[in-house]
Amino acid sequence: MARTPPGPRSLLPSRLLRTLQRDPIPLFTRLARDYGDASMFSVLGQKIVFFNHPDLIAELLVAQNRFFYKSRVLQRSKIVFGEGLLTSEDPLHLRQRRLAQPAFHRERIARYAEAMVACAARTRERWRDGETLDVHHEMMRLTLDVVAKTLFGADVGGEADEIGAALTQLVDLFPLLMNPLAPLLQKLPIVPSTRRFRRAVERLDRTIYAMIEARRGSEEDRGDLLSMLLLAQDVEGDGGGMTDRQLRDEAMTLFLAGHETTANALAWTWYLLGLHPDVAEALHAHVDDVLGDRLPTAADYPRLHFAEAVLAESMRLFPPAWAVSRLAMQDVTIGEWLVPRGAVAVAAQAVMHRDARFWVEPARFDPSRFSASGAPHPAFGHPLPASGERDGGATRPKFAYFPFGGGPRICIGEGFAWMEGVLLLATLAQRWRMELLSRDVAAQASITLRPRGGIAVRVRHRV
Repeated sequence: MARTPPGPRSLLPSRLLRTLQRDPIPLFTRLARDYGDASMFSVLGQKIVFFNHPDLIAELLVAQNRFFYKSRVLQRSKIVFGEGLLTSEDPLHLRQRRLAQPAFHRERIARYAEAMVACAARTRERWRDGETLDVHHEMMRLTLDVVAKTLFGADVGGEADEIGAALTQLVDLFPLLMNPLAPLLQKLPIVPSTRRFRRAVERLDRTIYAMIEARRGSEEDRGDLLSMLLLAQDVEGDGGGMTDRQLRDEAMTLFLAGHETTANALAWTWYLLGLHPDVAEALHAHVDDVLGDRLPTAADYPRLHFAEAVLAESMRLFPPAWAVSRLAMQDVTIGEWLVPRGAVAVAAQAVMHRDARFWVEPARFDPSRFSASGAPHPAFGHPLPASGERDGGATRPKFAYFPFGGGPRICIGEGFAWMEGVLLLATLAQRWRMELLSRDVAAQASITLRPRGGIAVRVRHRV
């Protein structure tokens, strides 16, 4: 018979809610330390079950996924994403994923490489030797440029700062959705955070609907995601295409997800390279050896294996998607543990990726953990940092490392993100190295894992 997981019984609801909203990772780290693989606590009547073992996470995301929906926090985020891939449930989710999937096929992603590298080349030409920058802000601008070009065929250079500010406001205000009173607060126009939230959504809507209007009626395939979504017909379903609202919801989801997560991954990567100049020098030597003076292409991606290992190790220590959560639609047994109907089940990459049972010296930045991987890349068939590797003699189960989630809801843009991250890192590392101006950078866990207050660096020309 399944058992209820153990957990703390004396937490003050108001204090716990503030912790979940402001600094949740230490809370889940303590739960793993004190209660092991499974724990449960309640906040304002909401039961939360936390799983911290790869086998249990695999059951949650794969084997038993059909008994779970996205959590209430993500359901509330429909105010931003609508019924996009991040928030919708079957059968709509299945239909929309089927329509979007061709845009992320291997051959299609390879066609995006030229635009990715061109965006990075423009960024590196803009920097000046000795200049002080917030590298997080710079990576946000860069990935916004990439996602606009590759997925929507648009140039948002003149609007980049304004769009970036709106996206940042949404991320900063996302903890509001964790408040049990969020549905009421969202209806009160007098609440300042509600007004800021609405203005940010309206600003992004203007950009996205303008893209759709400019392209609606054209049957030209420009090689981007928006072309494919406009032309797609659900031949396995109702035979129809997407309405403007459906296009908007998918565009908003991919706009935020494709921009925010890769920017954070790259920013944390530069931070770690600044802390470890020996690894930075190894990366520069590797990039020089593979590319020489020329810009990278899609064909170079499989050869940039050390750059990929650096990015993978960065996402282990600072996973942009720091946790996944699911809402139990009925009583579900995960391993020996009962997840009651209505409970939220959580698995945290930010905790699992640093578990000493599966990672030797888990706090140490060591790309060599991944550089000899033998696992096939899901999109390109070359080694990808993944499961089954041996790290200092310890064999890692699959869900000891899951930066893109897993199961049927795994990130649709995983292959895109790996290529983008590696090519942008290599292009910038050809020309520049970063000197950290402060080693004291805190992680802020909101919808993604951001560096609180940015990352100040001085850029130094390598040539």
